[in-house]
Amino acid sequence: MNMSFYTASVGAMMQQRRMNVQANNIANVNHYGFKAEKASFSQLMYRDVIGIDEAELPKGTGTRIEKTATDFSSSGYFDTGYLFDYAIVGDGFFALYDPKNGEISFTRDGSFSMSQFFTTPAQSEEPETDPVTGEVIQSEPEEVWRLSDNYGRFVLDSQGGFIEIDPEHKDANLDVGVFDYAIHDGMRHADAARFLPTEKNGALYLGTGEAKRGMIELSNVDLAHEFIKVIESQRAYSYALKMCMTSDEIETTINGLRG
Repeated sequence: MNMSFYTASVGAMMQQRRMNVQANNIANVNHYGFKAEKASFSQLMYRDVIGIDEAELPKGTGTRIEKTATDFSSSGYFDTGYLFDYAIVGDGFFALYDPKNGEISFTRDGSFSMSQFFTTPAQSEEPETDPVTGEVIQSEPEEVWRLSDNYGRFVLDSQGGFIEIDPEHKDANLDVGVFDYAIHDGMRHADAARFLPTEKNGALYLGTGEAKRGMIELSNVDLAHEFIKVIESQRAYSYALKMCMTSDEIETTINGLRG
């Protein structure tokens, strides 16, 4: 195989993946708590060849995206005045419990709400029965209001429990937990603004950041910077495709001469 064609095609594919990362950043520029990503490149296998005046020149097969790193820095905050909006000033994450699968994820998006749920009271060892029919009397579900995100995931307090809200005292102080990991690198995306920890992140502990009520954290995407990177990627992608065409033409010419 023509090595130049392979190198160019790999380069074009990697630039396309880089543009996908940049496009995702731009699409989430208005998503509360979103953290921008950056594609990091590394060289593929290469070797040194001897050039003019015995100069060592690298000859390789291009580059690839080694990993996509997340920028966890804060950008700014917006004062909403809404009782159930929270922003973390400092380091840390909000913890969200998904009742559907028991998954706990972490986010900086504090756009929460008061959601209504119904729970079944715990049954005693000797359930109450109807004195006439002898049938077990079913307990009525109890109405509970909890702090949750917009998808029904419960926000956890500093002790890891659910945060219940009294509908008649909505402005009461809530113990919204702030948690953190020593290492943020390697956290997996659950969706745009939620993350799942890995073994690399270490043990969970209470974060040093403070949950501020009536505020919300903005996305840290720098739109101007992202557009510049998109232009760079598009140019690199275009050059790689031209290199593929040139390499193919050269190969065709060589094969024609052989024939």
